[in-house]
Amino acid sequence: MSQLLVRNLQKEVVESLKNRAKANHRSLQAEVALILENAAKVQPRDFWQDANAVREQLAEYKNQHNHSFSDSAELIREDRDK
Repeated sequence: MSQLLVRNLQKEVVESLKNRAKANHRSLQAEVALILENAAKVQPRDFWQDANAVREQLAEYKNQHNHSFSDSAELIREDRDK
């Protein structure tokens, strides 16, 4: 395992981390390690890349099944009027 030293943290930040660790029944070191591990795992995905992938999947489905997607507004209006 590697080690990391963080210097010059504000006193309020350290106190907040200590309180969080206590609330979660962990040591300060374990709490900070967990925070850093979770932060390192989170890789924000590119929204537009995901949106384009969904569009491509829908277009492929439409072409393969000779299917078109209808506008759902009319169905919503019917349900609302019930």
